Amino acid sequence: MEFKHTVPVQLRFNDVDGLGHVNNSVYFSFYDLGKTEYFKTINGGVLPTEVDIVVAHAEVDFIMPVFLTDEIAVQTMVSEIGNKSFELMQRIIDTKHNIVKCRCKTVMVGFDFKNNCSKPISDTWRNAISAFEGVKF
Repeated sequence: MEFKHTVPVQLRFNDVDGLGHVNNSVYFSFYDLGKTEYFKTINGGVLPTEVDIVVAHAEVDFIMPVFLTDEIAVQTMVSEIGNKSFELMQRIIDTKHNIVKCRCKTVMVGFDFKNNCSKPISDTWRNAISAFEGVKF
């Protein structure tokens, strides 16, 4: 599968640590931006009013440092959908040199906030993701 969703990221002075590169904790804010924009895109340009998914697991591979002068973007895609969860793949790329700087895999779980328990991924999410990705999940 290919990444069909890309969001440019504006680096800020306070993203950089004492070693001169973007601090590893900042990457998660980039990935959150990518998630938000991805969900907005697959939902017709607006964020869903009822959120029924949560992050259950996230793992990151830091491949190369990002520096303040880099031009970067976050790319997002859903690689698979199960009954109660789906896997979100993301990466930070250097757009000037087309180099992958970091990768992230996040497991999102359907969640019933009223009853405080997991639940199946809704057909609304499944259909919107399938339509955007061009894959039947």
